[in-house]
Amino acid sequence: MPELSGPQAAPTLDPDLAIVDSHHHLFDRPAQRYLLDEYLADAASGHRVTDTVYVEMQSFARASGPAWLRPIGEVEFANGVGAMAACGPAHRCRVARGIVGHADLSLGAEVARLLDRALACAPERFRGVRQIALSHPNPKVLGHLSHRPPQDLLKHPAVPTALKALAQRGLSLDATVFHHQLHELAALADGEPQLSIVLEHLGLAVVEAPGAAARAAVFPAWRAALFELARRPNVVCKLSALGSTFWGFEFHLGASKPDHLALAEAWRPYVETAIEAFGASRCMFGSNYPPDARSCSYHALWNAYKLITAACSANERQQLFSGTARRVYRLADLP
Repeated sequence: MPELSGPQAAPTLDPDLAIVDSHHHLFDRPAQRYLLDEYLADAASGHRVTDTVYVEMQSFARASGPAWLRPIGEVEFANGVGAMAACGPAHRCRVARGIVGHADLSLGAEVARLLDRALACAPERFRGVRQIALSHPNPKVLGHLSHRPPQDLLKHPAVPTALKALAQRGLSLDATVFHHQLHELAALADGEPQLSIVLEHLGLAVVEAPGAAARAAVFPAWRAALFELARRPNVVCKLSALGSTFWGFEFHLGASKPDHLALAEAWRPYVETAIEAFGASRCMFGSNYPPDARSCSYHALWNAYKLITAACSANERQQLFSGTARRVYRLADLP
């Protein structure tokens, strides 16, 4: 479906550019259903989305059994989705070609049991775990999260041991943190240099007040922390979730969704800063759909990313839109 944010549908920019959507979700909740068919409809909006990485939302967890094992239900679900997508027409997007599951890193060495079970049930697709470790002194900042993480989770003494279990199995860590927590992630990266760490959502620059002035006040601290983290060669940056409310853009409050021109204007300083800090070979784009649907259409989102990177070289764009994700999540190893 074309972009519908203006009086006329916007054309798809660079429609032949291959995209690996490195971050999306599926779930079936009382208030919202977004499963394979819904995602495929978005992926068919005009852009050439060839593959995706399914990232956990603690959906489809087992309803019973040991607490440590319950996240395996979501891996089993995503693996089934990946198998279904792979059986479709050759031109169809291969959804869930890579899977990032959930694990409680505060379990330390015990997390190894879950990792081994996940590898056993999805050996061709399971690539690592995500830890939402968002922590903020203002409880209102986290008020809308369905699964609020423990405060200061990254400082838990058992986390380094859990990260070692990931590294030993060649798995990655996707970490979701605020910008004022980036130094904590840097310390973990230093402590486990063999572990591949994916900084999700550019290290969310959380803005607590509305308006451009509030965003501008936070930007320098976010930028400095991002550049410092980028000094760790085992960390890559996922350019995603700019449609999240944490950034303070307020697109979700509009009567209609913005077009890609408005998105590109707002997002450009953040995307360009991340690429400057990490380089194109250590950055990847993700849609964060459907959460980002509150702020923009799927079609407009990718048009905005393409517009922002129009001045990049062909090789840089290939890395940003597909190459980095294929390498980090080892999608090239899959049949």
